[in-house]
Amino acid sequence: MAIEALKERESMSELAKRFEVHPNMISKWKQEFVERSSEIFETSRPEDNFEAEREKLFAKIGRLEVERDWLKKISKMAGQ
Repeated sequence: MAIEALKERESMSELAKRFEVHPNMISKWKQEFVERSSEIFETSRPEDNFEAEREKLFAKIGRLEVERDWLKKISKMAGQ
């Protein structure tokens, strides 16, 4: 609705009637959209953060596997 209000093809009254909400709500949503639209179109997406976190975790798993294997080897040598 906020985008429809920004297009200004219909009046607030017409939009309110079409979407069955009060015109003041549409005005409020329109204003909020304008104020926060930069958050929607930021370059950093959650998928990017997810991928970075995923790579970090896989690297940690690799280090832990190497450490585990080294500890197994040391414990076998100490037990002989």
